[in-house]
Amino acid sequence: MLFEFGFYSSLLLIPFVHGVLYALLLFWKGFRLQIQSNIWLGVFLILCSLYIAPWMLGFAGWYDHQPYRDILFYVPFQQLLLMGPLLYFYTQSLLNPAFRLNHRLLLHFVPGLLYLIYMVSLWAYDYFIYKGYYFYADQSDKDFDSWYQYLGLASMVYYLILSIRFYNAYKNLIFHYTSYAESILFRWIKNYLIAFLLMLLLPMVFDLIGVFYPEMKTYTGSWWFFLCFSLITFYIALSGYSNSVQTTIPFQLPSVGQHAILVLSESNLDAPAVIETEVDSEKKNTFEVESWKAKIEKLLTEEKLYENPELTLSDIAKQLQTNASVVSKAINQGFEMNFNDLINHYRVEAVKKMLQQGAQKKSTLLGIAYDCGFNSKATFNRAFKKNTGVSPKEYCSGS
Repeated sequence: MLFEFGFYSSLLLIPFVHGVLYALLLFWKGFRLQIQSNIWLGVFLILCSLYIAPWMLGFAGWYDHQPYRDILFYVPFQQLLLMGPLLYFYTQSLLNPAFRLNHRLLLHFVPGLLYLIYMVSLWAYDYFIYKGYYFYADQSDKDFDSWYQYLGLASMVYYLILSIRFYNAYKNLIFHYTSYAESILFRWIKNYLIAFLLMLLLPMVFDLIGVFYPEMKTYTGSWWFFLCFSLITFYIALSGYSNSVQTTIPFQLPSVGQHAILVLSESNLDAPAVIETEVDSEKKNTFEVESWKAKIEKLLTEEKLYENPELTLSDIAKQLQTNASVVSKAINQGFEMNFNDLINHYRVEAVKKMLQQGAQKKSTLLGIAYDCGFNSKATFNRAFKKNTGVSPKEYCSGS
């Protein structure tokens, strides 16, 4: 197979090979451990690797020799309309164990499929009917037509927005449903969304640079764009492979404008629950809410459930023999805070009480925090300062 090694082709070959290798590793890991998010990311990396292939292969001599030129012309290497949906589905599969690909979600791939049909039609006409270059008479690759590039960029921006919305819904849920929210924020997701945003900003940045340096709009100048794109791809591949996460809270995304999320059953014994994800202090507390508030306060004070570092809203509901929807409403309207902040408030108060009793003489400050239900030093420090206005060390030195 033709491949002329040189500065431009070889440097792009390295991230191209790494992207494909990491994709294969993600496929192997995903099928072996049944982690569907790895499979979605693997497909995304394959498309990112194919995206830089025309520039890599072009500098390797493919545009100058047959049949390689026709391969670059007629094979749609840049699947811009598929990259956005893959990113969106990867986000959902990371954060929602209930995510499954269904017929409705398959519609997201229709634009990409239509582009494939379009490219096959061009090839079929040129090869079987015209028997020459009709659509490619100008010797330009259709993947780089302006209409397709802009449409692909718009598609990816749209799916990035959907992914950010989904992540924000997830964050709202875990702060209102778990007492260990900060430990399952999965900061990798935020990082790869930023990385994808950088991918989308690259064309705009290089277009702006091209205004002042026209040589950047040439074939050789554009190579720098693909090098930057490949470096971002390499970061996503490396970090995505090492940051596989597993979630345990299945949920259903709310409609636009709604401030509640349906948490699906985590086991056969649980029932779906509507979890309020917005604290509304303007709502007038009803007698029912005040009644449940008192029961929750009594339960937390007497049973010290906050000492469980993995306490969830469902655990409270089971203890009170009710459902999570009722407890969610009582906490949001009665305490005017989310579940995570409520439990951390009780944990901080427990830490303060132990410090007043001299527990720091027998144990470390972090050990006391763990005994009171905190599961990390960072979470303890943030919660303590949020509740008291000072850090734990400042509180100890001032008491």
